[in-house]
Amino acid sequence: MKLVLPTIEYEQSFREAAEEFRKEEKRLDIENSLVKRLGESSDFSAFVEKLHGEAEGKFLPEGYVPHTVFWLVDGEKFIGWLNIRHRLNEHLREVGGHIGYAIRPSERGKGYGNKILELALTKARELGIEDVRITCNADNIRSAKVIEKNGGVFENTATTAGDTTRRRYWIHLQK
Repeated sequence: MKLVLPTIEYEQSFREAAEEFRKEEKRLDIENSLVKRLGESSDFSAFVEKLHGEAEGKFLPEGYVPHTVFWLVDGEKFIGWLNIRHRLNEHLREVGGHIGYAIRPSERGKGYGNKILELALTKARELGIEDVRITCNADNIRSAKVIEKNGGVFENTATTAGDTTRRRYWIHLQK
């Protein structure tokens, strides 16, 4: 199991995971953002290229910050995705955070959430991020446990523009 930058090598498995996400109704906006973006393009290589460019600040909508997307894979199988935002803007500081991740529905409950966040923190450190803001929906107890297991210190809750309550944490990374 490892993190890789997006690549066409995992297209089939990614598309299968995307279909799983589409069938799931909960947390649609957060977890399906990559899935929705894939739906905007039938050209998978262009989709991958755009993801790579966003790490350099290219192709970003107004108000977005540079971010690097990684995929958690196990052999040939796409397990989940990870998004590390290189810096915070006001919205990310309040309700988004540096790190977002999702595990495909068929692979949840198998410890992959812990693994992807553990690997994410290593990548965040490599990007020079010392204090990581991470949030989860207040009703997502599994995600809260993963964050706390990986050193997350609960700060408080905040409410999004869409009236979703988010638990807000900080994780201090050792140098």
